[in-house]
Amino acid sequence: MPSAIQILHVLRAPVGGLFRHVGDLSRAQTAAGHRVGIVCCSEASDRLTEARLADLAAELKLGVHRVAMAREIDLRDLTATRATRALAKRLDVDVLHGHGAKGGAYARLAAATLKRQGQSVIALYTPHGGSLHYAPSSLKGRIFMGLERHLAGKTDGIIFESAYSARIYARNVVGENAVTSRIIPNGVGPDEFAPVLPAADAADFIFVGELRQLKGVDLLLEALAGLARQRPATAVIVGDGPDAAMFRAQAAELGIASLVRFPGAMPARQAFALGRSLVMPSRAESFPYIVLEAGAAGLPMIATSVGGIPEIVAGTNVPLVPPEDADQLRQAMQRHLDDRVSVQNEALELQRCIGERFTIEAMARGVNEFYAALTNSSR
Repeated sequence: MPSAIQILHVLRAPVGGLFRHVGDLSRAQTAAGHRVGIVCCSEASDRLTEARLADLAAELKLGVHRVAMAREIDLRDLTATRATRALAKRLDVDVLHGHGAKGGAYARLAAATLKRQGQSVIALYTPHGGSLHYAPSSLKGRIFMGLERHLAGKTDGIIFESAYSARIYARNVVGENAVTSRIIPNGVGPDEFAPVLPAADAADFIFVGELRQLKGVDLLLEALAGLARQRPATAVIVGDGPDAAMFRAQAAELGIASLVRFPGAMPARQAFALGRSLVMPSRAESFPYIVLEAGAAGLPMIATSVGGIPEIVAGTNVPLVPPEDADQLRQAMQRHLDDRVSVQNEALELQRCIGERFTIEAMARGVNEFYAALTNSSR
């Protein structure tokens, strides 16, 4: 692979862990001397997202480009694919790297046409959960897995964030070794290992993430209500999403509205100071950044044993709870109230583990080496 290459990352929504991953990777690749750009959705935006995009645009030599992209399957998928292809052709990119189901589809379809037109381009895909969360027997699962199987033939390489995602993809989509792949976990930066001290009025528990059923906020509220019958306990629910109003209503129905605050979305490290223990009661995950971020910051946590989370805490004494079990979640929360010394020691152990295994430097190095291997094998 040449010392400097042209890379275009494609994703739909410039929010959440997926956007964090692409931003970190793009900055690291730029620092390594590559020319990098991003294509993302023009519609989903808020002030925080716009500020982050502006910062990225100022740093990336190929810029940040916004096109209309639909969340569900839509005619806009055709125009988004054409726009991605036109941009990749104009910029003469060497690598089209799609992230998430939509970004992965646009990047691979665009690359397939460019290859037929004579442009030398490598097409990569990082699933980031998304379509892999659907049960293969469901209608959406059958549709998405069918599309994934079709796109596998247009894929030069797949980067999985976790061994869990690699297993799901192999089982539900293409079988073993059908597409060249590597497992390259997400990572955090050195500045994120500075501890975050709880504010004087910090709640006992904090949730940080998108407010939707998949994240299990309803289970957290149910567990908190169970705790409240024995002793006062408070929580802060940080984030926004399609089920925010439903969760607020649930807190009122459970009689714990006075024990729960919903301050909206904010940067993770700012949010961490609002609580003494992070609770991640997710029903499904891929390889969540919030676990890495909280772990790096030394924040004690309670998380479910889903997706790649067991891979993050492997080698530590951090216990995980089963998903969909509000009673076991309540018991874990009770332990965090009763035994702060043990949970603080577990947090320090996880912080050390993350510093050794999950860094942006290691992530970017692994991705760039994979690009090089695919480029060399295509010659």
